[in-house]
Amino acid sequence: MKNFTTMILHCRPIACVGFISLLLSTVFISHANERTNRVNVIRVPGEAKMVKAQLGTDDTIHLLLDAEDGPRYVKSTDAGVTFSAPMTIVDAASKKPGLKFQGEDLAVGKDGRVHVAMSNNAWKLKLPEEEWGFYYASLAPVARAFSPVRNVNRKPSEGFSLAADERGNVSACFLSGKLFTMVSHDNEKTFSKFAEPNPAFNPCDCCTTAAAYGADGKLALLYREETDNERDMFVVLSDQRGESKPAQTLGSGTPWKLNGCPMTYFTITRAGEGYVAAWPTKGQVYFARLDNAGAVLPPGEIKSPGTSGMRNGLVALSARDGATLVAWKNKDVLGWQLYDAKAQPQGEPGSVSSLGGGAAGAVLPDGNFVLFP
Repeated sequence: MKNFTTMILHCRPIACVGFISLLLSTVFISHANERTNRVNVIRVPGEAKMVKAQLGTDDTIHLLLDAEDGPRYVKSTDAGVTFSAPMTIVDAASKKPGLKFQGEDLAVGKDGRVHVAMSNNAWKLKLPEEEWGFYYASLAPVARAFSPVRNVNRKPSEGFSLAADERGNVSACFLSGKLFTMVSHDNEKTFSKFAEPNPAFNPCDCCTTAAAYGADGKLALLYREETDNERDMFVVLSDQRGESKPAQTLGSGTPWKLNGCPMTYFTITRAGEGYVAAWPTKGQVYFARLDNAGAVLPPGEIKSPGTSGMRNGLVALSARDGATLVAWKNKDVLGWQLYDAKAQPQGEPGSVSSLGGGAAGAVLPDGNFVLFP
């Protein structure tokens, strides 16, 4: 059976000015059953590499990309048929000789404000350690430029992730020996001082974090433990007062004893009243659907056909009918598998060439999915 419907868009390089209009050059349609014809693959024009995509409440798709001169932002208001001109995220005043910024995460919050997390190579340039921190910028709905870049934690750190909700809450999560969060309740105007959800958590320092707000306003934070070299995945839920429930394991059905951090990336997103998460264990990609308390729903941990290398991106998205799309990145190839509401595979796995380590996608209001290689 051939792969799902695949739509490839080509146009002028991303660095060109005024490339808003695109030409739909080729459309490939599979002969798969219509139930599985729900995944479109759309190439954003240019040479920049994909980092993250998210659908806003107004159905706009917001995308974070990495280009040679730093992170960029584009959006699509028509499900990926056309894209806006690319916007540079790092302001001129933040650029210094030899300093390079990299996009880490994107979240869309209240009133459609776009929040972006970034890292840089300050450590490599041997700049003061307070400059090795979590860098942040945002874009207001009617603004023509991102806000000036802010170092929100001024602390050597990595594993950056962002979550934002329609209530104006924004959480910045990171690793620095331990797991930390910083929360804003005023749509990013001010962030709390960084704090540990629980000092007992012992995360893999060279992996990452992933976060999402649930429908009930709680923050779900995904991380990998390293205690006793048992590299299991855990999710912890926190309310808006910062009070956290005990972390719950996701992948203990496939134990991973490893004397060293595996340097993996993973993801968690809102899915109805709960969440869906995906992560690699021993190179194999797994996913699970969670309820609003973070408990794994039946049938539990699910092994996908995907494999993922070190620090390669993952996508996990659920539609309103319970269908779930899991996508993974490995060796410049983006692969995916669609599942029905009972977690049964729908159609054959798909794949397409894709440079870089990022993986990005969104679920559309009509229940179809779009991936951006």
